[in-house]
Amino acid sequence: MNLENFSLKVYIRKALEDLHFKEFTPIQKALAEAYPFSKNILAKAPTGSGKTHAFLLPIFQDLREDLLKVQAVIVCPTKELSMQLYQVASHIASFSENKIDIRLYVGGTDRNREIRKLQNTQPQIVIGTPGKIKDLASDENVLKIYTASYYVVDEMDMTLDGGYEADLNVISGILKESRMLFFSATIEERILHFAKKYLAPVEIIEIKNEKSSIEHIWIPLKHRSRPDLLLKLLETMQPYFAMIFVNQKATVSQLASVLNQHGYRVQTMHGDLTPRERKRVLQDCIHLKTPFLIATDLAARGIDLEGVTHIINYELPSSYEFYLHRSGRTGRMNREGMVYSFYDTTDDQYLNHLAEKGIVLKYMDIQKGELVEYKGRNTRQNRQKPQTDYYAQAAKYVPKPKKVSPGYKKKRKEKIESIALKLKQKKNRGKGK
Repeated sequence: MNLENFSLKVYIRKALEDLHFKEFTPIQKALAEAYPFSKNILAKAPTGSGKTHAFLLPIFQDLREDLLKVQAVIVCPTKELSMQLYQVASHIASFSENKIDIRLYVGGTDRNREIRKLQNTQPQIVIGTPGKIKDLASDENVLKIYTASYYVVDEMDMTLDGGYEADLNVISGILKESRMLFFSATIEERILHFAKKYLAPVEIIEIKNEKSSIEHIWIPLKHRSRPDLLLKLLETMQPYFAMIFVNQKATVSQLASVLNQHGYRVQTMHGDLTPRERKRVLQDCIHLKTPFLIATDLAARGIDLEGVTHIINYELPSSYEFYLHRSGRTGRMNREGMVYSFYDTTDDQYLNHLAEKGIVLKYMDIQKGELVEYKGRNTRQNRQKPQTDYYAQAAKYVPKPKKVSPGYKKKRKEKIESIALKLKQKKNRGKGK
């Protein structure tokens, strides 16, 4: 859908031209067709689909530049994501002849100074984290967000995961008369519950990846150590920028030490970093001072880096949705991306589930410094098909623990195999064998 089909303000059009913006992405097209909004919007769109401009364009289109009141509130789950969004909004505003007052409210800033400024003037567009906006709008009552026409929550699933539901309830209660636009990479039951509470009437928009530009490559461990396998993998690739995901912050430091010893320059992101250290790491990644970032899911939330060419799942995330979150950091805006994942023999159910979701899984192995096709998994599955049925039945009796302890996979596998054997023996006795 070309921009010429829409009557945008002159300064908005200039900003888009400056970005060489020629046509809408699917989520931008869906929001443009729904504008002007007769209902609240709950939109499911993958990471990197262009949803930032999807909600910023209608906000600026309806903005009254001469009205010095809060007209839009945009909530983001992290400081980093808020800052990035603030930069995008400021870029659009910079082309306006009239000054547009956009203010960023996140942790680690001069709170008293912000309060004094709010006592004198109000911003027109508010961008920030839930806790900070709730503090200024409700606890201090100096940020007058109740005048807003638009209320946007970006990365809704991530915001709830971050423990901000109570803050969102307060903000949403204040902004109940505003037009609400909620965006999420997933729409789970808890999000639908929140939507029913505040968004009614609501229009649900779901955008799927029509043509995936991401290649998903799966590499078997085959009793090899993960550090050794990673080193072999890195020898086969030349990333512009790669993110290596692990599940524990202790693993971040251990893996960084291994890679440093082998001459690789890496940055790390984990929960023990201070806000200043996180900012420094982020800036180093943006300026490509190193081509590798090792991080946990929790530490990397809200970091939206351009030019990520490779994702490496050193360890698989427990949630399939987190696999999609990780993968979505590459292949953005129809660029090509590569996702490499190490898997073990106990991960069959995980792989089958992803395949059922329509993700094309390509199995490869590393031999003599090169990636080659690997047929081992399919061959093993065909050979053990009768046993797989027993294994699947037995797995139902051994649910995954809510709290993961060291070695739980091995213990769970042993229990499942024991039950599967008993099921098989029972069936054979029934047949008289």
